[in-house]
Amino acid sequence: MSITDIDFETAVTELQKGGLVAFPTETVYGLGADAFNPVAVAKIFEAKNRPHFDPLIVHVFNLEMARSVASEFPPLAEQLVKKFWPGPLTVILPKRELIPDIVTSGLSTVGIRVPAHPIALELIKRFGRPIAAPSANPFGSISPTTADHVRTHFGDRFPILDGDATTVGIESTIIDFSEGQPALLRPGGLSLEKIIAEIGRVNIQERSDALPKAPGQLSRHYAPKIPLIIFPFGTLPTPVSGKKCACLLPAPMLVSGFEYTEVLSQSNDLTEIAVNLFAALRRLENLSVDLIVAVETTSCGLGLAINDRLRRAASPN
Repeated sequence: MSITDIDFETAVTELQKGGLVAFPTETVYGLGADAFNPVAVAKIFEAKNRPHFDPLIVHVFNLEMARSVASEFPPLAEQLVKKFWPGPLTVILPKRELIPDIVTSGLSTVGIRVPAHPIALELIKRFGRPIAAPSANPFGSISPTTADHVRTHFGDRFPILDGDATTVGIESTIIDFSEGQPALLRPGGLSLEKIIAEIGRVNIQERSDALPKAPGQLSRHYAPKIPLIIFPFGTLPTPVSGKKCACLLPAPMLVSGFEYTEVLSQSNDLTEIAVNLFAALRRLENLSVDLIVAVETTSCGLGLAINDRLRRAASPN
């Protein structure tokens, strides 16, 4: 769907008034507010029922705007963003004092990225200020990859810029540069292999329910309304006795006994699996079944992020 100047003007006016705007990025749809306005940012937490200990990502137009948010930009971080921005990469850096504590959940660091979507970039450019934005869905639920997904949750409570379906489908990769050695806090739309090829060694932080330094670190997240269990990569899933089960497969497999089967990619393509994951989970959670049975994909490339989303969706915590 094409976005008009009037659509952008409406969105920018809403942001200037301290309101919220939903907009597409290449990863998922975001729910944005003026990153310099703590009252506006508080509305994000209220709309999503998001706990205040979970920090937000600040979306900027370019590296120059990123420097207005971060107080330091280590050489490796600059090298990485020059290679992969705009794109599904968030870097955690020490923040400047003008970034309100509500954006960072009181932390001295901030997550920053330049989205690779023309509508997101045009919105930030016209607004002229960084936009703080998590995914445009209730906290902990499946992330939205279309404007209709956003409307399902929020109706017409705020302007929604409709940019059709997202092209990456899972959230950005988050790398922490605030404590010396770069560390992976969340796998995402940029593979760890590409990051390592660019800057060398990257530590991997285990998931934890301790106070998070970045979004998407809690054990349970991205979860459908129906319970979900996962089978390891390479295994054949089976239904659970006595339950009506739906099956979510990364690629075609010979399975039986399921009420419904969803295949994410007929060619086992990781990019296609990632793009289709959240939309498929949304379809499955609206079926009359008791359980979703999912199969992991390879842990290489985007598979690391895909499996991360499935494991958090399946977590009981």
